[in-house]
Amino acid sequence: MTVGFLRETAPNERRVAMVPAQVPSLTRAGCDVVMEPGCGDPAGYPDSLFAERGVRVLESAEQVLKEADAILCVRAARAADGEDPGHGIACRLRERQIIIGFLDPYAPHDSFRCLVERKVTAFSMELMPRITRAQSMDPLSSMASLAGYKAVLVAAEALPRMFPMMMTAAGTVVPVRVLVIGAGVAGLQAVATARRLGGVVSAYDVRPEVKEQVTSLGARFVEMELDTHGSEGQGGYARQMDDQFYRKQRDLMSYVVSESDVVITTASVPGKRAPVLLTREMVEQMRPGSVIVDLAAERGGNCELAQPGKTISHNGVSVLGPVNLAGELPFTASQLYARNIATYFLSMVKEGEFAPDTDDEIVAATLITRNGEIPNETVRAALEL
Repeated sequence: MTVGFLRETAPNERRVAMVPAQVPSLTRAGCDVVMEPGCGDPAGYPDSLFAERGVRVLESAEQVLKEADAILCVRAARAADGEDPGHGIACRLRERQIIIGFLDPYAPHDSFRCLVERKVTAFSMELMPRITRAQSMDPLSSMASLAGYKAVLVAAEALPRMFPMMMTAAGTVVPVRVLVIGAGVAGLQAVATARRLGGVVSAYDVRPEVKEQVTSLGARFVEMELDTHGSEGQGGYARQMDDQFYRKQRDLMSYVVSESDVVITTASVPGKRAPVLLTREMVEQMRPGSVIVDLAAERGGNCELAQPGKTISHNGVSVLGPVNLAGELPFTASQLYARNIATYFLSMVKEGEFAPDTDDEIVAATLITRNGEIPNETVRAALEL
């Protein structure tokens, strides 16, 4: 079986789906590995390192698509092409080829019609269930951890103050107060990073059971008088609550936000618009020079003022809406992602042949197209196909 990977086509995407260290696991399983020239360069992995591990560097992307039975990628379909019609890798695949990567199968997109019409077997990595057996295959957790780390560095760069307390002959510099909203993987990494930089950190999450994790990192857990019953949904993700809940939450959170120098928001629900947690009025109560980093900006934003990929200044408060923060650490992000996707792919390879067990919980959750059909009912409804 021939496995290939290419240079990513999504704008400003510097990650690569495979790194040299993971290639031997594929070759030991009986796979021949091919790649597009230079596809690892943006992430810091030159062709020579791949060649040393037995990868065949072909002449072009078209040659890889011609030879490979399976394509491993970071982003394809709607995840690569956004709202535009799919003219990327998804619509260049040949009939019955296999593709695995982030596909963003939450809304209709022409590229999914290509996958169905060409009877492509497509697996969407962001649908990986959060179960113990899938932890080593879960790229959302890997990338969220990097995003949480990078969010703090972005905030520190934008903030006109330094994070730690410092006692000098000229006086004492008080530490920055940081509030992290959402204590999932990204939020906990943001808490840990802000603490390492010397900030006084608080964190809030709709799930009260994460309090122990927050306090174990040396942060204060913000508690509010809210009915949080059923706040944790399927797969360990926070469940979307109703509008009345979010209104009361915003009212209770206003004081904590106004006293913070940095607010990092990470709250999102897979496949849904991110809940609005910070209103314009709450931003206006913050001190000039404060910074908000909204990691959910690409999904509509936790802050009412956030715009994807832009920095907005409102009443002296900087509202940052970074997109693909994990991709700004392409060397490490590629390293982690390659481990995730190789582990997942090899779980479906038996004696050098691709043989996915569709009754397996992980396969069933991530398989979105096969033999011209969409077996997943939730995905089928979302794609309107």
